[in-house]
Amino acid sequence: MDAWIYDAVRTPRGKARPDGALAANKPQELVGALVDALEARGCDPRASQAMVLGCVGQIGDQGANIALVSKLHSGVAEDAYAFTLNNYCVSGLTAIGHAATMAAGGAIDRALAGGVEMMSRVPFMGDNAGYYTDASFPKRSRYIPVVVAADRLAQAEGVSREELDAVALVSQVRTGLAEANRALVASRIAVGAAASEECARPQTTAQSLAAMPPAFAPLAADYAEALEGPIDHRHTIAHAPPVCDGAGLALVGGAPTGERKARARILAYAESGGDPQASLLAGFSAMDKALARARLTLADMDRIEFMEAFAVTIAKFLRDRPADPAKVNVGGGHLAKGHPMGATGAILLSSLLDALDDADGRLGLVVATGAAGVGAAMVVERLA
Repeated sequence: MDAWIYDAVRTPRGKARPDGALAANKPQELVGALVDALEARGCDPRASQAMVLGCVGQIGDQGANIALVSKLHSGVAEDAYAFTLNNYCVSGLTAIGHAATMAAGGAIDRALAGGVEMMSRVPFMGDNAGYYTDASFPKRSRYIPVVVAADRLAQAEGVSREELDAVALVSQVRTGLAEANRALVASRIAVGAAASEECARPQTTAQSLAAMPPAFAPLAADYAEALEGPIDHRHTIAHAPPVCDGAGLALVGGAPTGERKARARILAYAESGGDPQASLLAGFSAMDKALARARLTLADMDRIEFMEAFAVTIAKFLRDRPADPAKVNVGGGHLAKGHPMGATGAILLSSLLDALDDADGRLGLVVATGAAGVGAAMVVERLA
């Protein structure tokens, strides 16, 4: 794939509440801070020909085409076009993949792509979409809140409570350690006083995890007809990524020329749909497609960022796939840091590039997965 990543940056994540670390900012201000950061790091982001952003809650402060609003706020070139997309929790990676495809095809020279989500301003399911409650769909295609789908998947896949606890603890521990490793947070850009991951819970222990009760049975009761049977609820609050605010942004373009240097080349990109009843497995399918297109395997990867879309997904990945756990989510993951939905894929890509730099690695993989069967994956080659 003839597309390159010139840089990729991200904000810290702030709690989705009025006094959260990022809550005083507007969504376009988070994006603007990242545009400024790209410029300060030696890129020319305002000369981009497009701005493509993922955002799930496209109402209120995130309405009116937040990509266009962010472009205008950030002073990106007037003739750059801008649009916002919603591909659920993989939106940020979809936006980057779309920009990369345009660059590879010669339609653009460079684009800003990523995502933003401020759940302190627009809550989960805040758009009140009709689909969420539409009983006219076949039962297997009806909307099921992703927290309930995670419990159903854990039951179907035989992922135990102990396995969920184990991956949650690793996520918290690694997140804490990453704060002392400047390389792993080199592309994380402070916004005002927000300079670290506000959602992380460094006091987490195996004992505290084991003591927490399953949290999502009451929500499942509202969807009993679509669920078609009881669920053995296993996920606790600690097994769910915290709702939060955040943004990620990459400068993507064609081949480097002259003094323009890139951090990485995109070797392959893939999207996938999946079984809406299983809900959270399409990321696995996208991963398989991307690796096949790159003619590589998990064993070839020096670092992997696999979205912790509830503990069941990362537990299943580590159990079922031949990946070295020491190379996966080395700086912690969503279970500790949080999940700003439309921004997640872009944040993961930025984290991957930092992890590759830290390891002096060459090949990396990012995988994002979302509700109702959506998934995306990208394979990159770091350029030394």
